[in-house]
Amino acid sequence: MKILVINAGSSSLKYQLINMDNDEVLAKGICERVGAKNGHFEYKTKNGKTEKDIEMKDHTAAFEVVTDALTKGEDKVIDDLSEISAVGHRIVQGGALFNKSCLVTDEVIKGIASLDDLAPLHNPAAVQGIKACRAVFGDKLPEVTVFDNAFHSTMPPEAYMFGVPYEYYEKYAVRRYGFHGTSHRYVSQECAKIMGRPLEDLKLITCHLGNGSSITAIEGGKVVDTSMGLTPLDGFIMGTRSGGLDPSVVTFLQEKEGWTPEETSIILNKKSGVYGISGGLSDDRDLLKAKAEGNKRAKLALDMLWYQIRKFIGAYIAVMHGVDAIVFTGGIGENSQPLRQNICENFAYLGVTFNPEENKKAIKGVGGEISGPDSKIKVYVIPTNEELMIALDTKAIVESLGK
Repeated sequence: MKILVINAGSSSLKYQLINMDNDEVLAKGICERVGAKNGHFEYKTKNGKTEKDIEMKDHTAAFEVVTDALTKGEDKVIDDLSEISAVGHRIVQGGALFNKSCLVTDEVIKGIASLDDLAPLHNPAAVQGIKACRAVFGDKLPEVTVFDNAFHSTMPPEAYMFGVPYEYYEKYAVRRYGFHGTSHRYVSQECAKIMGRPLEDLKLITCHLGNGSSITAIEGGKVVDTSMGLTPLDGFIMGTRSGGLDPSVVTFLQEKEGWTPEETSIILNKKSGVYGISGGLSDDRDLLKAKAEGNKRAKLALDMLWYQIRKFIGAYIAVMHGVDAIVFTGGIGENSQPLRQNICENFAYLGVTFNPEENKKAIKGVGGEISGPDSKIKVYVIPTNEELMIALDTKAIVESLGK
């Protein structure tokens, strides 16, 4: 079975074609600047990478460029689109409507669209992606939606409710939803396999750290709390996002600077975080380099990030009355050796021992245990694979239909 995994953005379309017989990625890439005249297409197979500038007027046109690359020319990986058994779509926000992956229907599309206010950049693009897929493949090919926040739907009310009047939860569904759920689900399952224990018996803290970051407490295979909230802005500081703030900081600055709601959103989402603290650096590698060169603001940005990560982990240990393992994943989690060392050494009082040699090995897609053999809490680096998780969900749903 071959499954096409799609992650549609407002002006982009990421894709992977996966052979589910052996989990092999046959082809992957991205369509960028969809809707603009300076569109760009990237296509990668085991034979190498090709790219070209091409105008794609909409997501349907982008799908056609992808399917042409998959089926035509020297770098094709299939002979005909009929070899694709299903398409899996990543959907950022399923709200309270969707707590698990599901087959695409007209009602599901309407439900995703009804949540546009909660994810104005992502959900409309996802609907475009689904409709574009139908335009290219027809409506008989099974499509499955996998929701980024679904894994977090097990949180109890005391974790997902905000301290605002209850009527706003009833009227607008204002609550904590969480994100990166597909990644947290994947690495938690992989962690249980590595430990040789049932996931249901474990208390885990999974740290998805990248330009966007979140930390999740998982007890018995179920999420009990997560750092992101109504939107991906909540939690701790990230590449360009502020993370959690005293709400009065926002209203105070709006009054002083005269920001509109739109301007406020831009400042908090795109100009804050380590970018805003450091003075324009958001990439972890650039920050580490600048810190080594004596840049005090870069050092402050990293100190804040590492401190806030430790604080969330500590809080979640308290929530679960202990923890069996901590997992690092995501671009920074999988590659920032200094960050992992800082976190581990600061939990020595809880019995975490750190293995610096194994920490050095865990980089660029290589995972492993970075805690010592005598560590009371295990610490792992586990490369995430959200696309495979989406494909696995899609395969399970398609097989349940008997197709």
